[in-house]
Amino acid sequence: MANNHSGDFGAEEQANTVKTLEAAGIAFAGLINHPYVIIVKDSVRYGLCAFAPNPGTCSILDIEAAKKLVGEVSRKCDILLVSFHGGGEGEECQHVTREEEEYIGNSRGNVYEFAHAMIDAGADILFGHGPHVTRAVELYRDRLICYSLGNFCTYGRFNLSGPRAVAPLIKVYTSREGGFLYGEIIPVRQTGKGFTSIDPQKQAISIIRQLTDQDFPESNLLITDEGLIVTK
Repeated sequence: MANNHSGDFGAEEQANTVKTLEAAGIAFAGLINHPYVIIVKDSVRYGLCAFAPNPGTCSILDIEAAKKLVGEVSRKCDILLVSFHGGGEGEECQHVTREEEEYIGNSRGNVYEFAHAMIDAGADILFGHGPHVTRAVELYRDRLICYSLGNFCTYGRFNLSGPRAVAPLIKVYTSREGGFLYGEIIPVRQTGKGFTSIDPQKQAISIIRQLTDQDFPESNLLITDEGLIVTK
């Protein structure tokens, strides 16, 4: 629920979304009044916190408050996932700048600083979104950061030209304590017909490998032609 559109139709409809998710049994997080959630599967406690730079959501811009929340939740679960909506938007924003980013005059946070701070506070996996394009992955303190998963399933007037049309699904395998073991990139694409399909050209794999090499040359990650993410 931490994204730039969760409040588009006001507080009443946001509350209806919450009721719909709860009725469907879908765990969610990211609103100020729903900051985190914990679910249990096969005796493992998974936590989720979510952040965005938008009103009514847990703020990606207030790193100290985010660290406090993540620290508290990490002590209640075995593996903690953090979702964040941040960074500029569009084809020109594929790179992680390690600086504060903006979009149409609004701050979208420093996703590099934020991600590292969340892992320092206790997060185990980070999934980013918001730029509408795929970004690099990074391994920090044996924890995986996926800086943007691009567009997965869009509708209406969304631009699906060029790199906006391709994206990854990423499976992450960890130890029970959250340490990174390996990952798997499943490349998908959209044609604008309302659904997502596997991309036989595997473009997302190539994009992530290239951006990771460029943005994080110090990284200890190796991405294979088949999309496996492993340590060197």
